[in-house]
Amino acid sequence: QVQLVESGGGLVQAGGSLRLSCAASGRTLSRYVMGWFRQAPGKERDLVATISRSGVYTYYVGSVKGRFTISRDNAKNTAYLQMNSLKPEDTAVYYCAGRWDYSTSNYYTRGSEYEYWGQGTQVTVSS
Repeated sequence: QVQLVESGGGLVQAGGSLRLSCAASGRTLSRYVMGWFRQAPGKERDLVATISRSGVYTYYVGSVKGRFTISRDNAKNTAYLQMNSLKPEDTAVYYCAGRWDYSTSNYYTRGSEYEYWGQGTQVTVSS
């Protein structure tokens, strides 16, 4: 079983940047597909981005394409979400999630497909 801990959230002005980190312990991160999700007040938790075990394959929701970058450093057991050009509508609690997988090229876009979740980190973007 893997434990996931997010960090890097905070308050930033519109147009600013933040980098979220997701540190894994208990198991090696290289065995897990990773995803970042977010949940705004009163809304469902939605996918932001996902990355395959190898790091080669990624997927982004349309609203963050060109602004956010998901990456991973398997040697450091850490996944990242670089967020640039932040907008007030990006305000949410951000969660990282992991799913053990045989394939190095798969990624998953639904929350129900992930087994492990972090506790979340708040990102607030002021206008």
